Amino acid sequence: MAKQYVYRKPGRGAGPRAGAVLALFALMWVAFSIYNAWAPKREMSELENRRLAQFPAFSVQSLLNGRWTDGFTTYLQDQVAFRDVWIDLESAVNSLLFGKVEESNILLGKDGWMFTKLFEITPDTTEQLQRNLEAVSELAARYPGRVTFLLAPSASVIYPEMLPLGAPMADENALLDDIFAQVGAAADVIDLRPVFSAAKEEYLYFKTDHHWTPQGAYLAYRQFCSLKGLTPFDTAAHEAVTVENFYGTHYSAARRWDVQPDSITYYPVDAPMTVYQIDGEAQYTPLYTESLINTEKFSTRDKYAAFLDGNNGYSVIEGQGEGSILVVKDSYANSFVPYLTENYAKIGVIDLRNFSYGLDSTIEAEGYDQILILYNFQTFIADKRVVYMNRPTTLTQAAE
Repeated sequence: MAKQYVYRKPGRGAGPRAGAVLALFALMWVAFSIYNAWAPKREMSELENRRLAQFPAFSVQSLLNGRWTDGFTTYLQDQVAFRDVWIDLESAVNSLLFGKVEESNILLGKDGWMFTKLFEITPDTTEQLQRNLEAVSELAARYPGRVTFLLAPSASVIYPEMLPLGAPMADENALLDDIFAQVGAAADVIDLRPVFSAAKEEYLYFKTDHHWTPQGAYLAYRQFCSLKGLTPFDTAAHEAVTVENFYGTHYSAARRWDVQPDSITYYPVDAPMTVYQIDGEAQYTPLYTESLINTEKFSTRDKYAAFLDGNNGYSVIEGQGEGSILVVKDSYANSFVPYLTENYAKIGVIDLRNFSYGLDSTIEAEGYDQILILYNFQTFIADKRVVYMNRPTTLTQAAE
């Protein structure tokens, strides 16, 4: 008996199923939109470490000039329900499906490493770097034999093998050679590259953050002690404390899907720190006195901020040593300074991001014996406020 075939038009019978899928998708979209509209709105994103956009105030003028529309678009992006989940999902897709090795100017290296992208030094940065080097040299010339310059290399210089294959990083080594040659004519300089490269198997830098670890800071501190003929802080005489689950600034920007959190191991130092309100040239009012390590911040997302309780304009720490030192710094110095309590009786700390006066009046009024300028390379080359260290007392406008 011959087989009989029943002819059906292409797609026949698929219509109802497709319609059901579309209807289900539409229903889910409507449900999500309703939930998104009524879901609680957040002011801060802990993972991204930034304030989220709020519903913009409406006015006819802002609508006509486009500001309200731009603000509303940003608000929708920032306040979408399950925002953290979507960001993590996007990161995973970009990495697994597309092999992406860069996210928000963070390079996704091997073995969980994340690095700040620095492919070129722009002409503006070159000019700023030269101004900063002149500022340091001028300060050192005014205080001969008292100024030490410590510029921490980037993690990518110590661990180049962990960078994504073929990443065209700027030649930081050549720049560091030139920087140390220029500043070395007036100040003592500490080049950490040889000792860090020799100790690279140690935990010197965080993988999820742009800072060095307290271990890296301690190794740098030992180099400082060697230069100054000081006895280093004895870690064997103190009990170390480790804080787990630290997700740093690189993770906040890149949200690497396969991230392994860092840990922070530090030595509790019982040294009081007074934070001052800056009222004028060498005029300070004490705000509060606390421990130089604010352990409460170890329970927050920004755990590194526990050291020196962040980046205050001017603080003074009481140490157990002799003499005094003024540290002019970026946040790399925050985990370095606690070790100095072993060597100095008084440690002044100035962060020029929150200190708008030159250093001379403070050095003279407070009688600092030594001056340490401690920055990370990538911060130092572009920081427009480094020149403030030579700011005349009568100057009130921004240096840039």
